[in-house]
Amino acid sequence: MQQAVRIAPSILSADFARLGEEVRAVDEAGADWIHIDVMDGHFVPNITIGPDIVRALRPHSDLPFDVHLMISPADAYLAAFAEAGSDILTVHAEAGAHLHRTVQHIKALGKKAGVALNPGTPAQAVQPLLGELDLVLVMTVNPGFGGQSFIAGQIDKIKELRARIDASGRAIDLEVDGGINNRHAAQAIAAGADVLVAGSATFSGGDYGDNIAALRGAPRAAASGG
Repeated sequence: MQQAVRIAPSILSADFARLGEEVRAVDEAGADWIHIDVMDGHFVPNITIGPDIVRALRPHSDLPFDVHLMISPADAYLAAFAEAGSDILTVHAEAGAHLHRTVQHIKALGKKAGVALNPGTPAQAVQPLLGELDLVLVMTVNPGFGGQSFIAGQIDKIKELRARIDASGRAIDLEVDGGINNRHAAQAIAAGADVLVAGSATFSGGDYGDNIAALRGAPRAAASGG
């Protein structure tokens, strides 16, 4: 059975000068996970953070650290991110030649394993791994930068993955990341997503608690015309 939607604020949109405070703030505001985007300037055209920052943030929240590795190769860094306090390690299907081996490595480290799919990668790419995955992440923007616009064509992929996950009979989280606002949150949830990554929609203006509550209530708001 699909779980209630969870909100994972992406700290890519937080104030980097006060990351610890920002993590505590979204924790207290009702976030379910903390989403941490790791970029290497190679697999994606940006550079963000490494294991030392994950380690430094770990004392600021007991929420699951959802670490999205937009790096290639990823295998050499998995142990460092695991030891730093990650709970979920998600790698890209496109980032290496031996995806199954990478997933096995993550599981051997005692962490939950996720696979992310870029907009141009079909849902069927994760089918051979559904027996071992804990999470599938659908990118609704091309990875590398925050603040991009939601690619509406990915809704059909979310629906297809929801059906594949349900058919597997396993408790696999279906996460959506990229351009999420209240309207797109409603679309993603209706298509079957149960975890929403929200950067700008969480951290931009106003109260973080209000922002998170609005994302969680997006389907009701959409249905009522709000």
